[in-house]
Amino acid sequence: MSPPEQDAILTLEPLIEAIRQGLEGAGWELSGLQKTTSHQFEGRWEGESTRSAYLFFHSQAAPEPVSIDVYLDETSRGLTGNIALVVDLVPLGDLGEPGDALRVLGTVSSAALPGKFLTPLTLRLRLENGSENPAAAETEVRFKLRLTKAIIAKGPAAIQRLASSTVAGFDTIIASPELTKYLPEG
Repeated sequence: MSPPEQDAILTLEPLIEAIRQGLEGAGWELSGLQKTTSHQFEGRWEGESTRSAYLFFHSQAAPEPVSIDVYLDETSRGLTGNIALVVDLVPLGDLGEPGDALRVLGTVSSAALPGKFLTPLTLRLRLENGSENPAAAETEVRFKLRLTKAIIAKGPAAIQRLASSTVAGFDTIIASPELTKYLPEG
C-alpha cells in the first residue's frame, strides 16, 4: 500500500466540505445535512465505529422532482461515498417495461458521467400500501457516481473538480429527451 498523498482527505469533515464546495460552485444549494455515528457491538465489526454523512442539494434551475443526494462514510477501512442524481419518474404503469427504462437511462448515464468511475444506476419502485395496484407504484431513478479511495487520496481540489464535473454530467442527463419522457407532467 502506498502512503497517502500530502493533500489526502483522511476524515469525514474535509470530504463533506470539498463535496459541498464542488456542488455549490456548480449552482446547487445545500438543503440538508445529516451526520450519524454507529457503533458495532457484536459480529464481524465488533468494536468498530462508522461515521456517515448525508447531504441533500437542490437547484432552482432543475425540474421539481430532481435533487442530488450525497452519501459519505468513514470507517476504519477509510472513506467512501457516492454522489447521486435523484429523479422522481412517472408511475410504474406509465413507465413501460422497467428493463427498457433501465437500458435507455443507462445509455444516457454512461454517455454523461465520467468514465473512470463506477456509475451505478438504480430504479426504485414503491407502493404506499401492498394492496394497491402495482401500476400505481411510485418510481425513482438514481444516477450515481462512486467516490474511489484513489480520488479521495488526491485531496480537496480533486474532489471539488470531480463534484463539479459530475454535476455537468447530471445536467446533461436532466436535459436529455430520454429522461424527459419519463418525467411526470406539471
